[in-house]
Amino acid sequence: MEILMSILAGVLFMAGTYMVLSRSFIRIIIGTSIISHGAHVLLLTMAGLKTGAPPLLGLEAGTYSDPLPQALILTAIVISFGVTSFFMVLGYRAYKETGTDDTDRLRGTDSYD
Repeated sequence: MEILMSILAGVLFMAGTYMVLSRSFIRIIIGTSIISHGAHVLLLTMAGLKTGAPPLLGLEAGTYSDPLPQALILTAIVISFGVTSFFMVLGYRAYKETGTDDTDRLRGTDSYD
């Protein structure tokens, strides 16, 4: 199962990198979101996919699942949500000011109009 999750993380990184390298600002935003999802899957996979009881005190279980990777992933999800929201507002404001989401036109290096 860990091999499958590692391959999934690689595919997410690959798709996110492909989208970040495009010219459209919307694709860049979606690509960074996909890369952050790949990082979440990779972090969960590196922690090990274990089955066990929830990490609660008072339960009489032989094995417990590790709560640290889950807490790190939850924190990373909140941070990536904030960054994605900021990118969306930035992209919307740039579109309203310039009328395009093409990064070459935003830079001013594009010669056609």
